[in-house]
Amino acid sequence: MKKRILGRTGLEVSEIGLGTWAFGNNVYGGVAEKDGIATIHAGIDMGINLFDTAPQYGTDKQDGVAEIVLGKALKGKRDKVFISSKFGRNPCIKNGASQFYKSRIIDSVNESLKRLQTDYIDVLFFHSPFSPNEINDDVWEGIEQVKKQGKVKFIGHSISMFHQTENMARQWANENKIDVVQVVLSLMNRESQKLINELHESNVGVFARECLANGFLSGAFTKDTVFKEGTLNARYSREQLAERIDQVEAFKFLIQNDIHNMPEAALRWVLDQNGVTTTLSGAKNIHELKGAVSASKAKSFTKEELQKAKTVLKKNHEAA
Repeated sequence: MKKRILGRTGLEVSEIGLGTWAFGNNVYGGVAEKDGIATIHAGIDMGINLFDTAPQYGTDKQDGVAEIVLGKALKGKRDKVFISSKFGRNPCIKNGASQFYKSRIIDSVNESLKRLQTDYIDVLFFHSPFSPNEINDDVWEGIEQVKKQGKVKFIGHSISMFHQTENMARQWANENKIDVVQVVLSLMNRESQKLINELHESNVGVFARECLANGFLSGAFTKDTVFKEGTLNARYSREQLAERIDQVEAFKFLIQNDIHNMPEAALRWVLDQNGVTTTLSGAKNIHELKGAVSASKAKSFTKEELQKAKTVLKKNHEAA
């Protein structure tokens, strides 16, 4: 597994990281705890040293289910890996209200540490603030406190509602309040590329997420696919589904040489983008994770292939 330096943090992280959203709830169909643990262990064996999680990756009855799974899996292995988690959103909050203020970050970090069975988090992200109005001024006092206590090493901004919040990331990076960002980036959604390039100039590390466009770039869906009610992609109409399937078809020219399928092509494309440090795989099992790791080993696309991939994109498709 190749590694890259995560910007100003200096952490040397694997090109492929493992995101654990699927281990926390049924958003992608559900994963048994033992299977999640086995996948995490396999990831370490493959050279993955970065695992991303969050209190939000749980249910309306239990926060941080994915953190619990990750904590069990990493018992006795903590010194070999980096963990990123988040704060500010919890599934047990009934109205979905955000909590970006001092007392909540302190409590959230302590709760996450307990679930993760560790005494520190390498990178703590603001979890998807939807606007600057959600950020209480005292949150920075809370951040300073958990950092001084050694419970958190670095701070990041996991960006959602991109156009409403990208300037927050710019400002926080310029003020040295954050060290890392996490953004949606895929063949089907490239709206973050300008920001990534700017932050790269400021030596801010970049996690790329949703690199398979919520599974559409897995190649597993067809125009006849029916998504189970309650899963993430069940929200799309038949017309929207067909549009996305057609777009995926247009990218299949990237499957060639040592690229064997659409997921590998999609992840290789992300790794070839300027400024990206690591690509988060949302693999639910060992087989899917092996495919993601293969993308890191594959040759980079040529300039001509990257240009063609740019021209065939009809529009940016919305992120989760």
